[in-house]
Amino acid sequence: MVSCIGFATTNGTLIPAARRGVRSVDGDRLADERVRQAGLLVFEERLWAQGHTRVAGVDEAGRGPLAGPVVAAAVVMPRGLFLPGLDDSKRLSPALREEICRAAMAAGVEFGLGGVEAAVIDELNIYRATKRAMLLALERLVSPPDFILLDAVPLPEYPYPQEAVVHGDARCLSIALASVFAKVARDRLMGCYDRRFPGYGFAKHKGYPTPEHYAALQRLGPCPIHRRSFNLGLSSVGLFDAG
Repeated sequence: MVSCIGFATTNGTLIPAARRGVRSVDGDRLADERVRQAGLLVFEERLWAQGHTRVAGVDEAGRGPLAGPVVAAAVVMPRGLFLPGLDDSKRLSPALREEICRAAMAAGVEFGLGGVEAAVIDELNIYRATKRAMLLALERLVSPPDFILLDAVPLPEYPYPQEAVVHGDARCLSIALASVFAKVARDRLMGCYDRRFPGYGFAKHKGYPTPEHYAALQRLGPCPIHRRSFNLGLSSVGLFDAG
């Protein structure tokens, strides 16, 4: 059995070092952005008003791919932090995601990362593996949070107050930031796997089910990071033939 991956919580190979801030915007756009983000802090503001001081947002990346780990991030976002452009990672370009990570790290945002590899996903199932990755991410914070906000997936295994927010990465700023950290970490890891297992195109599709990925599987067969419990399309020769 391949064990869970423990990623670093400080500058490492998966999260880029802080070098520059988020791109500047003009005054009107900046004011509009502050208003937008204030609307995404409703959950955090309520918890801060109740006396919670370490509110952690938690999210994952990589539940749907055919290959690679599922990665989770836990982020304790300090009150007053403003990162222009921050949103659900799925709405951001890869360049902006990395830029936001750099700015967050420069601002001293505390984060933890956890990952579970394909063999463990096959053993546990993706839902349980996702929860394990989230627990690992929380364990890698400097100290435990006093409340956690999760993107839809409840975590009863974690012994602290929590709330699972449906569509949390689009409705809650700390969960959105966690989604960005998780996505950047996983994308960088898939880039490493692309060099280790050439021919599959992992750097491009990140292991997700695309015509190119299915074609590579038909040509090369699965590699060690493919999830055997997922439908790899290997019984459908010519699945994406033109016609």
